[in-house]
Amino acid sequence: MTTKIAIVDDNSFLTKALKEKLSFFKDLQVKFTAMNGYELLKQLESNHNLDLILMDIEMPKMNGIEATEKVKQKYPHIKIIMLTVFDNDENIFNAIKAGADGYLLKEINAADLHSGILETLNGGAAMNPSIALKTLKLLRNPISIRDKQEKENIKLTEREVDVLEQLSKGLSYNAIAENLILSTGTIRKHIENIYRKLQVHNKLEAVDKAKRNNLI
Repeated sequence: MTTKIAIVDDNSFLTKALKEKLSFFKDLQVKFTAMNGYELLKQLESNHNLDLILMDIEMPKMNGIEATEKVKQKYPHIKIIMLTVFDNDENIFNAIKAGADGYLLKEINAADLHSGILETLNGGAAMNPSIALKTLKLLRNPISIRDKQEKENIKLTEREVDVLEQLSKGLSYNAIAENLILSTGTIRKHIENIYRKLQVHNKLEAVDKAKRNNLI
């Protein structure tokens, strides 16, 4: 099955380089490119049969973080991997809060980009190691009063806690299903319920909130 991809970057040289990297893989197909978030949203109106977007952050008219938030609201099925030049980027946390599914450096080689895309499509979170470390540091902020109030409100079943613990180890849906002797469909359903109860949109947020609320 071919994965349909869009590239959003205001630097045509980098867009060309990305297209070249993706051209090595027969299972990936670039459907279209856009120069900014505004252009992306216009193109999606007539062509949202996409699996994944590779999204630059710094762009004119509408940056990648705004665009990610809007795409996720309107087309939640589309996965988004942010691409950045620097791993010390302060935008990391904002992009993840906006709903980004992964975060990679632009200089990534073709093979790592390919495996990052596949990992993200399978429910994982493709993340450059230095960015993952930065994200963990950003997440380790002190518990606020609001979180203390939330503690009393969040009620997860034992099974949901099991699934969350497995998620926190970075395991794929398939691996969790095997470990808990359940179908992948059942795991997806549990994860949907967990996201709803925790009021989060992705794995990183779910794990962070669960830890802050001593659920795992």
